[in-house]
Amino acid sequence: MSQINDLPFSAVGSPGTSRGQRIAFVQAQWHADIVHQARDAFLEEMERQGVPRADIDIFDVPGAFEIPLHAKRLARSGRYAGIVGCALVVDGGIYRHEFVASTVVNALMTVQLETDVPVFSAVLTPHHFHEHVEHRKYFHRHFAVKGTEVAEACVKTLEAMKRVDALMDHLN
Repeated sequence: MSQINDLPFSAVGSPGTSRGQRIAFVQAQWHADIVHQARDAFLEEMERQGVPRADIDIFDVPGAFEIPLHAKRLARSGRYAGIVGCALVVDGGIYRHEFVASTVVNALMTVQLETDVPVFSAVLTPHHFHEHVEHRKYFHRHFAVKGTEVAEACVKTLEAMKRVDALMDHLN
């Protein structure tokens, strides 16, 4: 059993599994300066975890609402072991930002359940966001933390999925 538990991340896409070996990072371009903080921290942490930058593909979409369809198409391609969606959904004063954020996160959950490819969310909606220096500085830092956290979740989940796959192969 320890042999299954000790499988490295690099074994995620090994022959005999249906999952690809690459990671997709789908980022919204609204508030790109803040979203890119999460992306950069994600890439740094993935590298620290042993996943080379060359194994991660970055995709830009206009906003958060476009992330789920992009994620679904990438998942169906068979090329990706995991997909990360990243966006900052803010209260623009007119629209219900909670609705957008909830819809996107629910759709990402549906994508992973339908495709069997783990989908990770760094789609965040602050309770209050104002376009002033202090909030922008805060969310720059906050998104860097979230980028690191989503990378850790990605690596741990993909390792766990590989153990489940190995266990299922062993039982069959």
